[in-house]
Amino acid sequence: MDYGFNVPTGGPLANPDDILEIVRLGEMLGFSYVLVPDHIVIPSQIGSRYPYASSGEFPGNPGGACLDQLTYLAFVAAATTRLRLLTSVMVVPHRSPVMTAKMLASLDVLSKGRLTIGCGVGWMREEFEAIGAPPFEQRGTVTDEYIDVFRNLWTSEAPVHNGPFAKYDGISFAPKPVQKPHPPIWIGGESGPAIRRAARLGDGWYPIGSNPKHPLNTAGKFAAGLEKLRAAAEAVDRDPKTIDLAFWGTWYDEAKGEVRADGGRHLLTGSAVDVVADVQALGDLGVRHLFVNLTAETKEAMTARMERFAGEVMTAARGT
Repeated sequence: MDYGFNVPTGGPLANPDDILEIVRLGEMLGFSYVLVPDHIVIPSQIGSRYPYASSGEFPGNPGGACLDQLTYLAFVAAATTRLRLLTSVMVVPHRSPVMTAKMLASLDVLSKGRLTIGCGVGWMREEFEAIGAPPFEQRGTVTDEYIDVFRNLWTSEAPVHNGPFAKYDGISFAPKPVQKPHPPIWIGGESGPAIRRAARLGDGWYPIGSNPKHPLNTAGKFAAGLEKLRAAAEAVDRDPKTIDLAFWGTWYDEAKGEVRADGGRHLLTGSAVDVVADVQALGDLGVRHLFVNLTAETKEAMTARMERFAGEVMTAARGT
């Protein structure tokens, strides 16, 4: 099992000095991934329902501040040598596909092959409309085509594409990514369409456990999600074992045994002993990459959380 942590793109810690201190500490502590979310603008009025909160309200930064995901990752890449850079997730329809493929390939080259691309279709209609993205209702179809474009540009010496949302011919595309055949593409999401997309197009499945409609907040529920993934893979004649597994427990909180509606403890909450047992259970199910939310109001509080998780969970879990 390897581990990752997310970093803020807005708020008081989203400044160069604090970002550098946080990511360098994470690398020193033995984390393998740094996660950066993706918003381009935060509309002042949001009617869309946020899928990862029971209230449906988006917990965005006051004032709507948000650094660009891919620029942020380039900054982190220059400041580190080992941390893998994870788009968590990139809203695929937000950016034109050829330009995005170029930016991602450049990131992989400049980081010496440390990029992993978490992909999602997006949930905020208002943001789609504000940035002139393709129609919100077609975001799933757009995402599928754009992922095909990425792979085509990254692997073909004479790339050609003629689809409803992207067309090109007679171009060269270089440099190619360092990783071969290309950086890993992980499909985020827990719904049926997301699981089927992971089976068709993903090098990995990257769900978040806190979706109220599709909860994966126990080992048993995650195992049930895996059964759906395996069935979807077999339906397209794919070996499910070729799909890498990652999991993000966004609700992680030390020593807080958060109680579910049925009275049980949420996965990855409670004491360090509880969390280590959960890590082992996820590992037994095939999860190879585990991510937790260690953000806090101040840099001191966040770095303390990172140090506790590394010392109490990561170190202990290695011995299980």
